[in-house]
Amino acid sequence: MGLGSLAAFAGFAAIAAYVQTLTGFAFGLIMMGAIALVGLLPLPDAAAMVGMLTLVNAAQMLIQGGWREVARRELRMILVASLPSLFVGYVLLEWLADTRADLLKIGLGLVIMLSSLQLAVRPAGLAKPSSNASFVGFGVISGLMSGLFATSGPPLVYLLFRQPLPHVRIRETLVTAFGAAQAVRLGTVVASGNLPAMSPMALVLAVPAVMLATYAARRWPPSLSQRTMRRSVFVLLFLSGLSLALPAIMHLAV
Repeated sequence: MGLGSLAAFAGFAAIAAYVQTLTGFAFGLIMMGAIALVGLLPLPDAAAMVGMLTLVNAAQMLIQGGWREVARRELRMILVASLPSLFVGYVLLEWLADTRADLLKIGLGLVIMLSSLQLAVRPAGLAKPSSNASFVGFGVISGLMSGLFATSGPPLVYLLFRQPLPHVRIRETLVTAFGAAQAVRLGTVVASGNLPAMSPMALVLAVPAVMLATYAARRWPPSLSQRTMRRSVFVLLFLSGLSLALPAIMHLAV
């Protein structure tokens, strides 16, 4: 990577960290979308580095006091369901043919987009918490998506942003769940010997960029109402579904 590419990568990482620190998700959406758009890196390499940078963001948020706001009951059910299914998803990734994987991406992307539209129409959420079975079910789906596509966010975002919880609790719970999933997935990739090549200099520049952006979002958050924040999250959720489905549609169309 040249100097300009390195600077762009660090800049994208800072923007992604800032948005994720405010909303609780979208780091991978922003990073992978920007990298794919400008062709900075091969996507497997980018995915591995994005996973590591997600861990940096999550660790910093929790160290800075975020762990106090985590919804422990909800997080426990999500992790118990999602981490085992992550391994199942990763095994499925090994044998799924490209065509079948593309069809699965399209189906998931469409479901995510439709869900986000429903949430945008009714941003106030539910009057009472969802059942334990709902958290387990969405956790299983999230784990499968993480194993298959390294994208675990949409099901959990849809579930948690419907709960009658303060935004701060939703955000910290999401960040913790994503950090745990990325740690397990990276460990699985390393153990399987499939870790792609990465640019050490890109990581050297991106890690402090992520840390500074995370600190800035914590220290000087924008003044947004709960309703505006939720609507912004639902827009990002729609874009995450689009980013999952559109490349698969283009691949099948070739």
